[in-house]
Amino acid sequence: ASDFPEYNMSETIKKEDIHTVSVYVSNKPGALARIAQVFSRRGYNIESLVVSPAFDGNFSRMTVSCSGELDGLDQIIKQVDKLVDVLRCIDHTYDGSVVKEMGLIKIEVSSDDRSEALQIAEHYGCKTIDLSDNSMIIQVVGNPDKIDALENMIGKFKIIELVRTGKVVMSRGEKRT
Repeated sequence: ASDFPEYNMSETIKKEDIHTVSVYVSNKPGALARIAQVFSRRGYNIESLVVSPAFDGNFSRMTVSCSGELDGLDQIIKQVDKLVDVLRCIDHTYDGSVVKEMGLIKIEVSSDDRSEALQIAEHYGCKTIDLSDNSMIIQVVGNPDKIDALENMIGKFKIIELVRTGKVVMSRGEKRT
């Protein structure tokens, strides 16, 4: 019998339904709630949300991964752009921006299977963060497809816990995010 509860991976949304939007916003209370409300009113689900202060501290950058019909996204961007605290809102879904994410995966692994798990982790450029007699935690950084592929490969072992940061995005070249 295992010491860890069963981890059930939920049904995933098709990748073509996930959109990546960046919002550059004044760093003021309530801005996040107002932006999230626009997505909600249009029937979009926020799949992940990353918010961090910009380099000067007066502004924040939000990266919103959301799911919903593509035709409603243009309207959401226009409405978010009109909010008082928003400086700009851009859809990065199809513009070739740099997109990265970090994931931590804890798996149940015996000493007999540890070398195979470590080989898989090494193939995906992971770091081993924690190692015990019955489990290990690996850290992966990369685009969301890479993390999805690692999840599928490492799924041959029992996944105890999985956490992903959500996407961060930056436009390539001189273009502003």
